[in-house]
Amino acid sequence: MNTYKFKTTLKCAGCVAKLTPCMDELLPHGNWQVDLNSPDKTVTVTTDLPATKIAETIESAGFKAELL
Repeated sequence: MNTYKFKTTLKCAGCVAKLTPCMDELLPHGNWQVDLNSPDKTVTVTTDLPATKIAETIESAGFKAELL
């Protein structure tokens, strides 16, 4: 398993709520979390999937994602 951290454009709990269905579909075991207190609004994901797939999923929800 790999752990990836992404800098995102999430801003609030509403943004997280918008992202949640997309991430839960990709990672049904809930292996992801968001740190809205971080200046980078970091999304941390633990998975065997490639980082590009995670970034695409975040972007499909309408947010930018940059691998840290």
